[in-house]
Amino acid sequence: MRLKPRLPKLPAAPQAGLFTLSTLASVALAALIGGPAVAADPRPPGTNTPDNQPLQLKRSLQLQEALPGAARGQRPTFISGDTLSGQTELNTVIEGNAELRQGDTVIRADRIEYNQTEDQAKAIGNVYVNRAGNIYQGPELQLRLETFEGFFKQPRYQFINNDSYGEASQVEFIDDKRSIVRNASLTTCKRQPGPDWMPAWILNATSINFDTEEDVGQAEGAVLRFQNVPILPFPNMSFPLSDKRKSGFLPPTVALDNLSGLDVVLPYYWNIAPNRDLTLYPELLSRRGVAGGAEFRYLEDDYRGVLRGDFMPNDTLRNRSRWGVVAQHSGGFDTGLAAIGPVGINLNINRVSDDNYWRDFPRATGSLTQRLLASDASANFAIGDFTNSVRTLKWQTLQDVTAPIVPPYDRLPQVNTRYSKQGMAGLDFSFEGDFTRFVSDRNLTRQPNGNRSYAIGQVSRPWVTPGYFVVPKAQFHATNYSFDGPLANGLTTASRTLPTFSLDSGLVFERQTSFFGRGFTQTLEPRAFYTYTPFRDQSFLPNYDSGTNDFNFATVYTENAFGGNDRISDNNLLTLGVTTRFLDPATGAEALRLGVAQRLRYKDQNVTLPGGTPQVDRISDVLAGAAVNWSEKWSTEGTAQFNQKSGRSIRSTASVRYAPTNYRVVSAAYRLQRPTSTLDQGSEQVDIGFQWPINDLFGDRGNDLGYGKGLGEGRWYGVGRLNYSLKDSKLVDSILGLEYDGGCWLGRIVLERLQRSVNSANQRILFQLEFVGFSRLGSNPLKTLRDNIPRYQYLREQTTTPSRFSRYD
Repeated sequence: MRLKPRLPKLPAAPQAGLFTLSTLASVALAALIGGPAVAADPRPPGTNTPDNQPLQLKRSLQLQEALPGAARGQRPTFISGDTLSGQTELNTVIEGNAELRQGDTVIRADRIEYNQTEDQAKAIGNVYVNRAGNIYQGPELQLRLETFEGFFKQPRYQFINNDSYGEASQVEFIDDKRSIVRNASLTTCKRQPGPDWMPAWILNATSINFDTEEDVGQAEGAVLRFQNVPILPFPNMSFPLSDKRKSGFLPPTVALDNLSGLDVVLPYYWNIAPNRDLTLYPELLSRRGVAGGAEFRYLEDDYRGVLRGDFMPNDTLRNRSRWGVVAQHSGGFDTGLAAIGPVGINLNINRVSDDNYWRDFPRATGSLTQRLLASDASANFAIGDFTNSVRTLKWQTLQDVTAPIVPPYDRLPQVNTRYSKQGMAGLDFSFEGDFTRFVSDRNLTRQPNGNRSYAIGQVSRPWVTPGYFVVPKAQFHATNYSFDGPLANGLTTASRTLPTFSLDSGLVFERQTSFFGRGFTQTLEPRAFYTYTPFRDQSFLPNYDSGTNDFNFATVYTENAFGGNDRISDNNLLTLGVTTRFLDPATGAEALRLGVAQRLRYKDQNVTLPGGTPQVDRISDVLAGAAVNWSEKWSTEGTAQFNQKSGRSIRSTASVRYAPTNYRVVSAAYRLQRPTSTLDQGSEQVDIGFQWPINDLFGDRGNDLGYGKGLGEGRWYGVGRLNYSLKDSKLVDSILGLEYDGGCWLGRIVLERLQRSVNSANQRILFQLEFVGFSRLGSNPLKTLRDNIPRYQYLREQTTTPSRFSRYD
């Protein structure tokens, strides 16, 4: 499509002296005040271009969020009003609905006087200034436009980055980024009608220095008031005007713990550089004493990491010093060798001072297993088609005399290489070689430390089409051991070689169908998987890293019943299964999935873990699963392992989640594990998580900003997660809390209980008062809620960067 330009219609010549602005074209206006001319047609004057020639587009600075200083000075100045008078290139007077606009600055008033020689604008009466989205209003303004230097009497102001506003006796503009506000106030509470209205919170100060370049406010003689009650005086304080990082003290965190008592932390944040920062955590625990911590974060082009350390010189409850260290690093470097390429480095260290650390400080470490802390370092690199790694892994096991655990083996070191090649004459090849030195406390493991090396070669020939697949595969395992001490049979070395054959096959059928008036693409996917591995006696070998795989849809179609490399199960079995899916034909989203699978064993499985029994059943349990996502609001999933002999489920899981809108979610899960041996006690638990407006339960939606959004002022929210053991008839872990959304402030109180032994638990109370766009006071329960409640959402979280164009006028 070709665009035909419309030529501008020139206005009539204006009268000398006083004239009506509505008849003045922008070209004449710009000439009157000495600015560059602005043409309605983008082509230079005199260009003889046919009407059917398309317009040429070019880049423009007009939609940039921040105009460069040089570009701002080149912007034309536009003026409008009821009447306009002045002298060319000297001065201009605009009266009645006066407006002056230049770049990202707009000035409106009853009267505007502009002295072009001094670049001085004076506005009187109902003055309104919009500077890049920051708004000022008041009776009188004097300002140099280019430098934005001047003053504003008795202004009201509003800042775009945190949507805060306030009043003052005077604003002194130092430049376009900095200003000083005298006898100032600041709040983010929206003004309500009525003469007696007071904001829920307000900061009053004798002066506030605003720096919009650094997004920082510096207040002197400040008092923070909440519900018209002074709560914190500040002789001198700084605060953010956005979520931009800045150095300084962070709001204190306060919590009550049943073990440590009153816990007060006053963090200090040091913004070292845009890619580095340091946070110090001086801490006072009323029952334990003084502690300190530090966290250093860094981010570079080729690497990143976090270092965290905590130290308590004297824990009065334990009568000893306590410490904990967490370090994480990931990155790489270029070796400069074309054959090797870059080397990736990963580091994860977790160490603490003593075995009771996990009891006393259960949230201090980043480990998912509180009593097993891993320190892991690895390097990865590639040479041609080979991927290689060198790794060291050392465990710290926190023992409990009432419930001791066998520590896992350290790997000091582990060297691994892998090769993979696909599509060679239709064949896929792979190879893996590994050497590992296993070390642990023999008094606890009752096995000798040793070296293990293995090699696995594999070749397969896949036939894959949209309607079917057939994948025959052959594997060969060779393993060699060298022990520090003799085994029970007196040997100090051992080896094992095993072949494995498997055949995986399946069909995929499709049809178009409909249910409840909704169209679907339904698939039917039968699958057959056969595997054969001969028996080799492995009962005399130590078990360094093998464990039994769970019986689920991820493992039922695999060759080995064990994970790791110390046990390879002897198999002669066939797995049969079928899956059907209902897919949205437009998006491919899965609305329903049903599956079932079962193993048919042709001979006993005699290879077991130490203390295990052979598998003699010819027919395995039936594995069934289903997932329903009929709408975006509902999500349901469940699996069951059904034993035909006993006529009951051995293992079952079921979960459902309902999330109709933002800030409304309820999830529930049921898990059953029946005992499978005399040492296995089994478990049966119910897990419930939720975030929901309490107002809804009583038919009151409060001052909702839209039910579809689910967020509004005057709204209470219930939040929590409960893990209940049906077997023991008691709560295991629980989090319960209340959140209140006051619009410009949020209140939270959370009760947390973490089980630390059969008869004891850690309990603490967290509370927080958040002034939206300003600061948070009290302990921070937000991470606790986000980590524990599925799909929890922060209230009043700013997810987008404010734009000056949202206040463009």
